[in-house]
Amino acid sequence: MPLISNLDVWVNIALIKQYHENLSADKAQELVIRYLTGYGMEHISNKRNPALTNRERFCAMLLRAAMVIDSIVVIDRPFTIIPDVQDDRFIYDSLKAVDDSFKECHIFDYLWSKDRYRMIGL
Repeated sequence: MPLISNLDVWVNIALIKQYHENLSADKAQELVIRYLTGYGMEHISNKRNPALTNRERFCAMLLRAAMVIDSIVVIDRPFTIIPDVQDDRFIYDSLKAVDDSFKECHIFDYLWSKDRYRMIGL
């Protein structure tokens, strides 16, 4: 899910839980901070989209998508979002950190990027 540019990261992510599960702002913020801490990125909670690095943005977008109950996460051409990442390790580490929050995940990419996906053995 794309980030809303005029909202802080924690609000972007918490908004999903507040809207879909009627979670209070305080409880939603606690949840978001816990997940960001799992990424070692709690320091980005008050940043907005333009101030994020590519990796931070990817993790924030992934968290936002994973906040929907039984979500199916679809990642389209991840190396365009995080061009400084050379292989799939960062992607899979990011997914593993929130794998309790989504039902399944599908990654779509160009065939010529297959060498970057070493973990799934294409």
